[in-house]
Amino acid sequence: MINGELFVPLHPLMRYFIWFSYDGTNYHGWQLQPNGNTVQAELQRALSLLLREEIVVTGAGRTDTGVHARQMAAHFDTEVAFEPDILTKKLNGVLPVDISVSKVEQVADDMHARFSAVRRTYHYYIHTAKNPFRRQYSLELHYVLDFPLMNEAARILMEYDDFGAFCKAGSDVKTTICHITAAQWHQTAADAWYFEITANRFLRNMVRAVVGTLIEVGRHRMTLDEFREVIKGGRRTQAGESMPALALFLERVEYPLYSES
Repeated sequence: MINGELFVPLHPLMRYFIWFSYDGTNYHGWQLQPNGNTVQAELQRALSLLLREEIVVTGAGRTDTGVHARQMAAHFDTEVAFEPDILTKKLNGVLPVDISVSKVEQVADDMHARFSAVRRTYHYYIHTAKNPFRRQYSLELHYVLDFPLMNEAARILMEYDDFGAFCKAGSDVKTTICHITAAQWHQTAADAWYFEITANRFLRNMVRAVVGTLIEVGRHRMTLDEFREVIKGGRRTQAGESMPALALFLERVEYPLYSES
């Protein structure tokens, strides 16, 4: 900060990472949309206002309408020099209450929020007893689930790498190959669980489709052998329904050299 100003213009182009979280309830997902507000649009608007130049941010990935993020990363380039801690504070002053920035930091020019990420982790929350304090961020279910069997099915996911069966129909993807390194249900209370899944990348709608299919297993409406056949068949129509977005959180994004702390 020079003479009380946030920035000094016309420095060499520099790359920054911005680490943030958001409640996705009121957004049409992460990516810019022509007919709906998005998290990307809000971040670009705030950064452009504060740095007094048009800023474009590139996110670590996309989240769909209504999906939340506890830790998301994006990068942007600018010639404007600034104090990262001051920019962080000012961003939180102008962003909506449902988006919070935890850190802005300069990174190497070749660091890329999307392509440099090595792991992404999602959580999906469910509960089985009516609870007004969970209803916005956890899915309420009213049937008995066999969680040990669901965890057996979750382990099967790590035996495969093609997950076309869980990709939203019509998605414009070059490959349906993903490398899952963790997949497990965790119990947090007598009536509450979350599904944790980690992979190098995810397909559109993949986590919600995986959860929906695991729930079919948990209801004893699909056997483990049938679950395997769904994965091997690669047909979205054979998998379970896509579960509602409100209970899905992008939990963290990890990079080779560091993660946000």
